[in-house]
Amino acid sequence: MYSLREALAAFRRAPVLTGLSGAMVGLALYVVGLFALATYNLQLALSAIEERVEIVAYLRDDARQSEIDLARSELGKLPEVQSVRYVSKRDALAQAQKDLPEFQDLFSGLDVNPLPQSLEVELRPGFRTREAVERISKVAASYPFVEDVRYGRDWVDKLFTLRRVGAVTTAVLGAAFAMVAALIIGTALRIAVFARREEIYVMRLVGAKNGFIRRPFLLEGAMAGLLGGLLAWLLTYATYRGVYSFLFALAWIPQSWIAVGVLAGVVFGALASAFAIRRHLREV
Repeated sequence: MYSLREALAAFRRAPVLTGLSGAMVGLALYVVGLFALATYNLQLALSAIEERVEIVAYLRDDARQSEIDLARSELGKLPEVQSVRYVSKRDALAQAQKDLPEFQDLFSGLDVNPLPQSLEVELRPGFRTREAVERISKVAASYPFVEDVRYGRDWVDKLFTLRRVGAVTTAVLGAAFAMVAALIIGTALRIAVFARREEIYVMRLVGAKNGFIRRPFLLEGAMAGLLGGLLAWLLTYATYRGVYSFLFALAWIPQSWIAVGVLAGVVFGALASAFAIRRHLREV
């Protein structure tokens, strides 16, 4: 209770310094929030594209129905495969007429259906990786009545490359912004330590231990981090509403991300305070 009272008293004694510290922390975490918002929407976009990853095995016209049924059954038993759909020549032509209405006259004037029959292989979530796609494609291509196997290799490679780049960028920039926030809190706490150096000196004269002196500053740093986290959340949400209303639709980040962000502000505040006090108490 003493530490809490001292931390609150420090807030009352220097409201400008406290507000400035919270604002600086909030701005640093606000940048992290904007990056999290962009990263989350990028993940949603990549996931939507990833759901369309499928393997199409084009079959020869002379393939027997028994062979097709056997291949469909064997492919469907693979652990990576969610479903295998057979598309006949007639179904392929009907789908083409639906998807390409501008070529309706061309399709209507055909005497022979030029489109091949095929097997469309859909993968399970979590198995839509480049390695799984290539492995299933090789299995499908091994059947003698399969003429060709396509899965859009170029854009699949770009998709998973972009996902890896996004993950690495998120980790690197997130760590960088976290360090900036910690340095800001540490600087603010250093000012607070030196502003109260005479009080700390008197406490040491009467036998106060370093742990007893540290606790109010740790709570003060945690509170500054909490205020900064809440401010960052408000600023991020205001930016989200502005972009959503005037530019384009966005998805709001999950509540768990918000909780982690605010908690990260508290933890960074406490850790930065601990580092600043450990370093600078020796100088008082």
